[in-house]
Amino acid sequence: MQRALALLSCGAFLALASAPLLASGNAANGKTKAAACFACHGTDGNAVDPQYPRLAGQYNAYIQQVLHEYKSGGRDNPIMKGMVSTLSDQDIEDVAAYFSSLPTKLDTLKGHVQGD
Repeated sequence: MQRALALLSCGAFLALASAPLLASGNAANGKTKAAACFACHGTDGNAVDPQYPRLAGQYNAYIQQVLHEYKSGGRDNPIMKGMVSTLSDQDIEDVAAYFSSLPTKLDTLKGHVQGD
């Protein structure tokens, strides 16, 4: 039992220690690559129009997943598919690093959830 706990502890430590290595996006490059995103999502990632998601402060991995889903067709949005179609995996990592590094202005979901 102690051996199993020790192995689990080591595994958890290695997983947590390697997480920053997996997040290899460059926020400065991401700001440049995200220029086309600013029209809808805002330069600071806090869209003013509620029909566009606020990206500032979102989880990096979530932004990457969503962008890949738009690119692959897993999410059906013709506008977003066109926007991400030319992005490489590194571009997506950079854009996600940029938006996830920004402070969010979303203090409540009021007016930001469909049906409100």
